[in-house]
Amino acid sequence: MTVKRRVSRLLATAGTMLGLVVGAGAYVASGAPGALAAGTGPCDIYASGGTPCVAAHSTTRALYGAYNGPLYQVRRSSDNTTRDVGVLSAGGYANAAAQDSFCASTTCVITIIYDQSGRNNRLTQAPPGHFPGPAAGGYDNLADAKAAPITVGGQKAYGVYIAPGTGYRNNTTNGVATGDQPEGIYAVVDGTHYNQWCCFDYGNAQTDGQADSPAIMETVYFGANKQWGYGAGAGPWIMADLEWGLFSGVNAGYNNIAPINHRFVTAMVKGEPNHWAIRGGNAQSGGLTTYFDGPRPNGYHPMKKEGAILLGIGGDNSITGRGTFYEGVLTSGYPTAATENAVQANIAAAGYAPAGGNMPQQNVQIVGAQSNRCIDVPNGTTTNGTQVQLWDCITSTAQHWTYTAAKQLQVYGNKCLDASGQGTTNGTQAIIWDCHGGTNQQWNLNSNGTISGVQSGLCLDANGAATANGTKLILWSCNGQQNQQWALRS
Repeated sequence: MTVKRRVSRLLATAGTMLGLVVGAGAYVASGAPGALAAGTGPCDIYASGGTPCVAAHSTTRALYGAYNGPLYQVRRSSDNTTRDVGVLSAGGYANAAAQDSFCASTTCVITIIYDQSGRNNRLTQAPPGHFPGPAAGGYDNLADAKAAPITVGGQKAYGVYIAPGTGYRNNTTNGVATGDQPEGIYAVVDGTHYNQWCCFDYGNAQTDGQADSPAIMETVYFGANKQWGYGAGAGPWIMADLEWGLFSGVNAGYNNIAPINHRFVTAMVKGEPNHWAIRGGNAQSGGLTTYFDGPRPNGYHPMKKEGAILLGIGGDNSITGRGTFYEGVLTSGYPTAATENAVQANIAAAGYAPAGGNMPQQNVQIVGAQSNRCIDVPNGTTTNGTQVQLWDCITSTAQHWTYTAAKQLQVYGNKCLDASGQGTTNGTQAIIWDCHGGTNQQWNLNSNGTISGVQSGLCLDANGAATANGTKLILWSCNGQQNQQWALRS
C-alpha cells in the first residue's frame, strides 16, 4: 500500500499465473486431495487437489515430500561469504546446525529464500519502489538470520524476522497469477510479532513497486492496521492487501471478522473472478476458520494482478510493517476448502513450537510478544533481589539468558530468575538471585509461548499488561494474554 490517496494510502501486491506445474511434487488431476504418503508436503496436497504450487518458500522445512534442495542462503558479516541451508533429509526439516556453525561468532543475514516449486521464483533483497528502503541504493534490509529461532518437528529452525525496513521481492516470476487468474496463498507466521503499520505481506504484487492502481496485487496481510480494512476488536487480523487498501471483506472499511490470536498462525487468502476468501487457524493444532467468503470489493473486479512476489513489505515498498515468516506458497488455481483443510492438517502436524521447548538455550534474549521489549536486569546490577523489567533490546549481558538442562534461566552466568520468597501467589516478583537449584528457580518454556514456574505453575507476566520501558515482571495466573507470551531470540 502507499501514502498517496487523500493524505495517505498504502500499497500492496499483484501477480501472474499460468498453467499447472508440479515442481518437486506429483500432480494428480482431481477435485480434492487423494491419499498421500507419510512424506507428503503442502505442495503435494495442493497438486493432488488440482491447484499446484507455483512458488514455495520456507526457511523451516521442505514443502514437498521429495524436496532435497536448499531452503535459504545466509551471508556472514565476518568475510561476506555465503552458505546454502538445506534440509536434514528429503522432505524434512531445515539443517539449522549448518547455519549455527557457519554463523558462529559473527552475524548473518538471509540473502535468498529459494523456491521449492521448480520455477525459480526465489526471493531476494527488495529493490526501492515508491518508498526507498534503508539499505544502499534504496534497497530494503535483509533479515537477521538468527533473530527468529523456533523448533519444528522437534528440530531447531529459524524464521524470517521482518523488522521495519526489511523486505524481499521478485519482480520477474514464472507461472504466478496475472490479471484475474485464480490463485491461493498461505503463510505461516508468528502470531505474536506484528504491528499496526503497513505492510507485513506475502504474496502477489505489482512489478514496478508503484501504487498506481487498485486491484494490482493480492497478498496475505497479518497485523493490526486500521487505516483501510479492519475487523472486530484490536486485532491482529488476517486481511488481503489488494492495493489502495487492506481488505477484511467486501467493504472498504470495517468488516465483522474476528481477530486471531495464536502463537503460530496459518493465514490464507485466495481469489478468483469476483470471488475471494480469507481463512486462518492455529498453525499448531485444529482446523481453519473462514473469516470471509464472498464477492470482490467495489472496484476490484476484475483484478489486474501483475505477478511479482514479495515478503514483509507493501506493493509500493511500504516498509513500516513487522512480522515473522516461516513458510508459504502461491498456487495456480483456486484451492478447494478440502485441499486447504488438508494443508492445515499438514502444517499442524509439522510441530511448530517456540525455541526452547524445555531444551537448553545459550545466551538468548527473551522478548515480550506484546511489547517487543527484552527481559532486562535494571542498570546491569548483580544485586540479589533485583526485580527484572522490560527494556528496549540492546547488546547487554543484563539481557542475555541461558536456559539450562536444569530448567534455570541464568543471567551473568551465576544469577537465576527467581520467584521472590518462593512465592506462589499472583503478584510474586520475578527477581534475580544466586542460583541454588530450588524449584522457585525452575521454569518451563511452554509451546504456547508462556514461561511458567515449576513450583507455582504461574506465568511470567508483564505487570498490568504494560509495554513501556521499566515495566516490572511478576508471576500471575496463566491467562493466554500477550503480556504472558515470550520468544527466545539468539
